[in-house]
Amino acid sequence: MTALPTEGSPNVNTLLPTALVGSLPKPSWLSEPEKLWSPWNLEGSALAEGKLDALRIAAHEQLRRGIDIISDGEQTRQHFVTTFIEHLSGVDFEQRETVRIRDRYDASVPTVVGEVSREKGVFVDDAKFLRQQTDQPIKWALPGPMTMIDTLYDRHYKSREKLAWEFATILNQEAQELEAAGVDVIQFDEPAFNVFHDEVHDWGIAALERAAEGLKAETVVHICYGYGIKANNDWKSTLGPEWRQYETSFPLLQQSSIDVVSLESHHSHVPMDLIELLRGKKVMLGAIDVASDQVETPEEVADTLRRALQFVDADKLIPSTNCGMAPFARDVSLEKMSALAAGAGVVRAELRGAGA
Repeated sequence: MTALPTEGSPNVNTLLPTALVGSLPKPSWLSEPEKLWSPWNLEGSALAEGKLDALRIAAHEQLRRGIDIISDGEQTRQHFVTTFIEHLSGVDFEQRETVRIRDRYDASVPTVVGEVSREKGVFVDDAKFLRQQTDQPIKWALPGPMTMIDTLYDRHYKSREKLAWEFATILNQEAQELEAAGVDVIQFDEPAFNVFHDEVHDWGIAALERAAEGLKAETVVHICYGYGIKANNDWKSTLGPEWRQYETSFPLLQQSSIDVVSLESHHSHVPMDLIELLRGKKVMLGAIDVASDQVETPEEVADTLRRALQFVDADKLIPSTNCGMAPFARDVSLEKMSALAAGAGVVRAELRGAGA
């Protein structure tokens, strides 16, 4: 397993290295701004070129704002799940059904009509392009098996577990090729882990481990309460003064082969002491709120990190965002990145001063 970030990488903090969970806003010439999953404004070769231009900009802005582990900002994909599924056989995007996504909101989704398979790499060329933009560690996110099956209508397998295992094998193929392309950290997005607790226990963790099997790259599972959209915010309002969903998945993940657990923290109702359930694992801690466009101060970020350090060792803490920032205005996302880096810098200096 690669320990990240590497000491040989220039301008990279090895204590409290910062990272973004996922998406960044796309340029207005690429898609409609401040709108989640908006359609592309370009077509054909212009779209292909525009996606890479946007990826280059996203990497540059992370580097400029002090982020240590660089990601693609999901600039080449419209949706964090379905863009991957679009490239698989066995799924018909013309046959659509309305399903309940994570028991929260209805959405029109494609249908599984036959055996699912991956004919070629989906994000591998994009990852190679990102690798060319920086010598710093790079991270790439993939949808997790459980979240994939929750974003489809299954007419073929008629078993959530069986389809999840099929997707886990496909994801492992993609992850292996991403690693070969130079990706240092591979993240699996599993917001469904906060909803389907029995399935997480019965087969969800095992399917996730299958997706990560054999990787030398560091592996992350990201579990959040979702983008700051109305359906998610309405659901959060029903969860009471404490959000304890992590209490189910964290003990299982602590025993799993996954290296890093990414969780939502800042401005959430997640009790900070739940992180203790992950003791021994690396923790990618959300210290930036993605449900509000108010930019955190460095001190607010630092305070979140200080409180987390009661429950995770400093050498295992990765300051991050709660989730993706795609719905924000671009200047807000940039300022939030700067706040994340600055807040981590404050705590980093304190730890070094104390001899950590």
